[in-house]
Amino acid sequence: MVLDADALNLLASDATLFSLLPPYSILTPHPKEFERLFGSSSDDFARLQLASEQAKKHQCVIVLKGHYTFVAMPGGKGYFNSTGNPGMAKGGSGDVLTGILTALLSQSYAPGEAALLGVYLHGLAGDLAVAGWSPESMLPSDLTDCLGAAFRQIAAYGSMDPNSIL
Repeated sequence: MVLDADALNLLASDATLFSLLPPYSILTPHPKEFERLFGSSSDDFARLQLASEQAKKHQCVIVLKGHYTFVAMPGGKGYFNSTGNPGMAKGGSGDVLTGILTALLSQSYAPGEAALLGVYLHGLAGDLAVAGWSPESMLPSDLTDCLGAAFRQIAAYGSMDPNSIL
């Protein structure tokens, strides 16, 4: 299951709902949504530690969206994404990510793999899009327009296994 936007707001309004989440659900908050879910942090490092703690506590994958998106795994590990750019910091870009994650889950990727691969693909599509548009003029639809090229670029590595490209 992938939770974004209003689903995260519902969780933030009633913490008992966490117990209803299937194990390994993927939560995709931006920093303000993360704060509503888990409380404020004194600095970025503390926020990353909190994300890791909460992923472990709730047995979920937390995709903390930002300049270098951080993926916190239920086992305690965390990963920074190396793709993406400021042109993606627009309303609707997170919806594209949610669609990518849901599509990968429907193709039987494990939740952790789907999160890592999905975040990487999303950012790579953004990097390909910014080459054709400026960061200021990019739209979320530009990400979807470049998604096929992002998949082809990853396929050139010879595998869609997140461990082989990250």
